[in-house]
Amino acid sequence: MNTSAPPPAPSFWQAFVYWLQLGFVSFGGPAGQIALMREDLVERKRWISERRFLHALNYCMVLPGPEAQQLATYIGWLMHRTWGGIVAGGLFVLPSWFILMGLSWVYMAYGDVHVVAGVFYGIKPAVTAIVVSAAWRISTRALRTPLLWGVALAAFVAIFAWQLPFPLIVLAAGIIGYGGGRWAPAQLAVGTGHAAATLAHSPAVIDDDTPPPAHARFAWGRLARVLLVCLGLWAVALGALAIVYGWNAVLTQMAWFFTKAALLTFGGAYAVLPYVFQGAVDHFHWLTAAQMMDGLALGETTPGPLIMVVSFVGFVGGWSQALFGEESRLLAGLVAGAVVTFFTFLPSFFFIFLGSPLIESTHGNLHFTAPLAGITAAVVGVIVNLALFFAWHVLWPQGLGAGFEWRAALIGLGAALALFRYQVGVIPVVVVSGLAGLSLSQL
Repeated sequence: MNTSAPPPAPSFWQAFVYWLQLGFVSFGGPAGQIALMREDLVERKRWISERRFLHALNYCMVLPGPEAQQLATYIGWLMHRTWGGIVAGGLFVLPSWFILMGLSWVYMAYGDVHVVAGVFYGIKPAVTAIVVSAAWRISTRALRTPLLWGVALAAFVAIFAWQLPFPLIVLAAGIIGYGGGRWAPAQLAVGTGHAAATLAHSPAVIDDDTPPPAHARFAWGRLARVLLVCLGLWAVALGALAIVYGWNAVLTQMAWFFTKAALLTFGGAYAVLPYVFQGAVDHFHWLTAAQMMDGLALGETTPGPLIMVVSFVGFVGGWSQALFGEESRLLAGLVAGAVVTFFTFLPSFFFIFLGSPLIESTHGNLHFTAPLAGITAAVVGVIVNLALFFAWHVLWPQGLGAGFEWRAALIGLGAALALFRYQVGVIPVVVVSGLAGLSLSQL
């Protein structure tokens, strides 16, 4: 392969196929999903450069909503305009939605998901290895100065030892980055000296110095259209539910509740789950606490964003409330799951289409990139904490007193060896690990 020239720009349908495949294998929560996208888009396909990838990621990290899905939407939009973003973001969610709806039906109708649990017994340690790989790869490229290393270490301590909320860590890192950009720009600047050598790479379709395409340039008229379309879609959908079923109906209340939840998901799904639990279980009684925990387990072990657990909440709520009668519980579950998913993810598309043109205009401006560089450094520390969290729950799922999961450890070590030593792709590692987990669970 010629790495001295950028590869041909992918067509819309080539990108469509990739986003569809990604939707079925995007395991591991945001860290694993971002690692998978980076491996594919930056290293293998060279559709976007490392620096442009991280610049987009930094913006997505400060938004409410699932950052990995928003990152896919951003890159899809950058390559193929609005429909490219809709396809990338939609396909990141749709395969997960169909899988989760099928598992939710099995759960409610039969209460048996043990075979699925066997497959994901093997996937979980592989996901841990993927997260470790992500932390290593991002750190070697993003932590270029002592200041950035210090921010990463401080972020790790803040979330691991002090359990500070993620939005507070992001805000502090952004402030440090802004201050560093003003008073110690050499600690944040990229593209000169050692930083340039560190970031040397083969040319990409969207490279460091590739100017934003025409559709990615900021314009007030475009901003007004995005506002009108997205707010209009939300208002029409919510209004239609209120008119047809009434404001206090289950579907209408789900739409309103999960709109609010979507705007509170700073720092990932775990930050908003207490709010969802309080509302869905304690206030509306759409499902029980035990069902909520089971849904979280399914959400963690299926592809797509962890916030997809809200689709399970919707399905169980629609099924339990028998919205369309006793004979139509499945239909009620599917409709409720679709309503919840629509109102949860619509804000993500809104924020990407609204703000991305402004972000694209800042990727070479230190005043804008310095705070984002600080945020990237903090993200490295948070990813390391996530890797430790995963490892703890995979290797000692019942606590230290219940013994060590040596079979999971072997799968995780094998996955790490494949990723680090032999540079095997993430997808084969996930597939083989899942098959290993299924085999071991039958013994």
